[in-house]
Amino acid sequence: MISPDNTSAIIEFTRLYLAVFYSSVAIFYTVRVIFSQKKSNTELIFPGQRFCSSWWNHMTFRLFRVTIWLVCLFRLFFPNLDNYLGILPSLDHAVILITGNVLLTIGFLLTIIIHFSMKRKWRSGIDPKGPEALITDGFFQYSRNPIFVSVALSQLGFFLALPSVFTLVCLLIGLYTLYKQTLAEERHLTEIFANKYKTYQTSVRRWL
Repeated sequence: MISPDNTSAIIEFTRLYLAVFYSSVAIFYTVRVIFSQKKSNTELIFPGQRFCSSWWNHMTFRLFRVTIWLVCLFRLFFPNLDNYLGILPSLDHAVILITGNVLLTIGFLLTIIIHFSMKRKWRSGIDPKGPEALITDGFFQYSRNPIFVSVALSQLGFFLALPSVFTLVCLLIGLYTLYKQTLAEERHLTEIFANKYKTYQTSVRRWL
């Protein structure tokens, strides 16, 4: 049986872990994008035309990523910040917190693995000039959007690791923007690959 002392210890561990985790995520993506763009001399980030649907999805997701990172960082130095996050006491238990940390980590590791498996084909957003070929192998033979599934898993983990109104809002908005971006990318791929993409849609599920 888990005692209140153990739960308190896990809460404090999670406080540190979330700050380190999201700082590592920020560093990873910054370094990866800069290094990959210099190596390939190719643009990798495509938010879309300003104020279009894809642009709003991209900006909203980016804003919440930065907000999450800053909140987790400030919580480390200002624990009283939790009073303003709307902590959900019914979920603030050791088993749930541990599960959240595990899902958060697995989701991020899967995202990294899929990124590197795509090699130079990886892009963020919709490349108006691409892609040159439809990816249907590797992780994409099990899901049409494996990276989005991994990000959603990580976002769910964040909610469980810090069960609160704040993380619930982040989860709902995160899932919504992922869904909207999926629809936008599907329209783009249908325009480029037509029947080939429609055939792919019938054989592989959108998520899992």
